[in-house]
Amino acid sequence: MGIAGRVRKFFSEEEWAFAPHEAPAMPGSPGSPAHPQRRKIAYALVGVLVGLTGGLGNALISANTTSLGGALGLDPAQIAWLPTVYVMTNVSINLLLIKFRQQFGLRPFAIIFLLLYVLLTFAHLFVQDFWSAVLVRAASGMAGAPLTSLALYYLMQSFKPAWRLRAVVIGIGIPACATPLARLFSPELLAMSQWRTVYLFELGLATISLAAVLAFRLPPTVRQKAFERLDFVTFPLFAISMALFCAVLGLGRIVWWTESAWIGWALLVAIPMLTAALLIEHDRTNPLLNTRWLASADILRFAVVTVMARIVLSEQTFGAIGLLTVLGQNNDQLIVFFLIIFAATVAGVLASAATINVEKLTHSVMLAIGLVAIAAYADSHSTSLTRAPELYATQAVIAFSGAFFVGPALLFGLTRAMQQGSGHIISFLALFGIVNSIGGLAGSALLGTYQVVREKANSAAIVQAINPTDPQVQARLQAGAGGVARVIGDPALRTAEGGALLSQTATREANVLAYDDVFRLVALLAALTFTYLAFILIRRTRRARREARL
Repeated sequence: MGIAGRVRKFFSEEEWAFAPHEAPAMPGSPGSPAHPQRRKIAYALVGVLVGLTGGLGNALISANTTSLGGALGLDPAQIAWLPTVYVMTNVSINLLLIKFRQQFGLRPFAIIFLLLYVLLTFAHLFVQDFWSAVLVRAASGMAGAPLTSLALYYLMQSFKPAWRLRAVVIGIGIPACATPLARLFSPELLAMSQWRTVYLFELGLATISLAAVLAFRLPPTVRQKAFERLDFVTFPLFAISMALFCAVLGLGRIVWWTESAWIGWALLVAIPMLTAALLIEHDRTNPLLNTRWLASADILRFAVVTVMARIVLSEQTFGAIGLLTVLGQNNDQLIVFFLIIFAATVAGVLASAATINVEKLTHSVMLAIGLVAIAAYADSHSTSLTRAPELYATQAVIAFSGAFFVGPALLFGLTRAMQQGSGHIISFLALFGIVNSIGGLAGSALLGTYQVVREKANSAAIVQAINPTDPQVQARLQAGAGGVARVIGDPALRTAEGGALLSQTATREANVLAYDDVFRLVALLAALTFTYLAFILIRRTRRARREARL
């Protein structure tokens, strides 16, 4: 057998005679044969490994932007491009990956993209400047997109058929555990050899995942011709427009919305491109995105609620961690804090899987968002004396809610897509990935912008209230000057330094008050979303009762 034949055999799927109840649910997904217990355990471990590898791909960068920026010599706007560009390429690629699985099978899908991920992670070790870092992160976003799907499939193989929905919930929840994990052990990695150790760790995970996938094959799938010529017209239009929207949301609050001309140009290009893509898809027989179904009332409500949920869940990643950073705490001092968040996230995934009920998915989403409203309101009473221990309980509740929310939200749309046929599943999975990614970026953009605006307003109010002739203000200035008396002999310089210290204190207090305002905004948005869901639930219950009487 020649080299070409060996390569073909390496990528080809096994021959497998499925019983009727074991056949794949749809082209591109694996079959569901019975497995011995040891193989089920192996599949579960591979699923967890691959899911964490995919989640850590961006979490390690997002959790260490300051350190990586310093090591690579990048300013805040440049370093913000690294996590943003990962999302830019990651957000739309699933549209093609689903069809790739359907046409070429699962084994080529798993091996090709995991191998690409390993090679691109290896390329990170040679990153030396801004543009090479951006290009490698962009490519990594595309290569890392399949890992969540692979984790989902492996976990589904490890559960008995009656528990497959629980496997879906766990599989979609595992990547959520990556963010607290990244912050938990990042300080040790950075202490070893700065940013190279972070990339080496990511490379090690990717390599082990590739080896595990090669060692434990998924059952083969049913293949069919999936790609059409128009796919390669609409996908670039859609992907580029989504990437531009992600860039605007990811960088807008940092370069500021009205100060950078490229934001306006990006939107000017993105909106017509997205409109053109949707118009083309609307008239297709086999579209990538089924616009008619996606525009239905149920799916629009799902999209709105999911985006709102992702925005309010940004309270943790932006709000709480931002507040603690302003108060002088960093990852090294927050080990216990992130350990609690990780434990709460795991508990949320397990609780969601244990209590999942297809008939009451809205109840689970309402519970998660209601808990966020309560916790965010409690956080809004923070002061400059607040430290991590005062936030343990509320942030554990938010971490639990974030993990508890994802599974029911996915199943809500997935069950409706399956009722319409397998073609709608592609549209829904694409929508789910988009609203989660866009919602996360929109949450940080909205809360970050609001925090800046409120900080300026609070700072102006504090400065306006400071009267230099006030005895308390004079005492504070003298205390600040006295604190530097041993190192500054000039009385005028000591007085100026005292004024600078008072100004720093005023800025810190303005920031704390601004974060309190952010927490109140999150509590309000969460309460409104909860009320909206309650209204929908009550209306549906009344309608069902009326129909039962007829």
